[in-house]
Amino acid sequence: MDCGRVYKINGTPFSYNINNQRQAFILPLKWTGSIGSIDLHSMNKLEALHQKLYQFLLSESSRERIERAILKIALVSFFIHLGIIYLIRFDVLSMPENSELLSSTISAIYTPFSFILIYEVYLLIFYLPKSFTTYITKQYEIITLIIIRKLFNDLSSIKLSSDWFEIQGDLQFTYDVLASLVLFYLIYQFQKQGRRKPHLHQDIKANIQRFITTKRVVAVFLIPVFFCMAVYTLVDWTSALSLTNYEVPSFKDINNLFFDEFFSVLILVDVVLLLISFFYTDQFHKIIRNSGFVISTILIRMSFGVSGLISTVLIVMAVIFGLLIILIHNEYEKRTDTDSLINDQ
Repeated sequence: MDCGRVYKINGTPFSYNINNQRQAFILPLKWTGSIGSIDLHSMNKLEALHQKLYQFLLSESSRERIERAILKIALVSFFIHLGIIYLIRFDVLSMPENSELLSSTISAIYTPFSFILIYEVYLLIFYLPKSFTTYITKQYEIITLIIIRKLFNDLSSIKLSSDWFEIQGDLQFTYDVLASLVLFYLIYQFQKQGRRKPHLHQDIKANIQRFITTKRVVAVFLIPVFFCMAVYTLVDWTSALSLTNYEVPSFKDINNLFFDEFFSVLILVDVVLLLISFFYTDQFHKIIRNSGFVISTILIRMSFGVSGLISTVLIVMAVIFGLLIILIHNEYEKRTDTDSLINDQ
């Protein structure tokens, strides 16, 4: 049986091989048929543009350059914040006395931590095409750093007394300290589970490579989106300041600044990745894992809508849920690998 056939469309030949399901087109740069047009030159230009943008925004050298810039900015911002606090103390500047971020030198640590969080947002996008579990890990690291950043501010207003468990601020400080320790351990366990590499067949590897290419496109798109969000948030918050009336937004509003919208966008990104993954795998445990990560992100986003102990509990629940999802997924993966090896014998 002859499985290789040659067809003609508008006088242009192309071949199709049924055995290996592969098309080999012999086309000029632009081919026009009855069903539309294929402009290979334009496709190549788009691919080249994507590669240039990816190398410029998300290459290893770009990551190192952005890391150095963010660290320098964080260091400078710490001294600026510290200087403003001392200028207020010596009555050189007149600022609101009830501003929590200007009441103690310990509060100055809050500003460089904010820039470190910005770098963590970049790393989240950087690792998105490389590893889905690392991308989720970065989400957990960001929310943990937000809690630790909040601790530095709480330290400046903590009240040491025998009524520790009756003072709301001291209680919240205790909750956040315990939560940061628990989250640190949970993230360690999540990373350990994420490093496990299953045995992959050749056809599965090809699907994964196509999925990685798709995630690269998403990552390149996210960089300008988050940059515009950050700039808009900063401008909007600055315009809301009223130094003449000595009005400064509450610390809760400042702590949630940018990151409540950030996690809202991440939910949409996770859903898009979940839907795209259906094109590359129909394995039940993969679908459940990706769906579970979406639920985990939603729980983190919900924590920004509440305060106090409920917010802390939601964050811890989100990471515990993600850890349980990946634990069960890995057990499922081991069973699947074992069954595949038995069937291959």
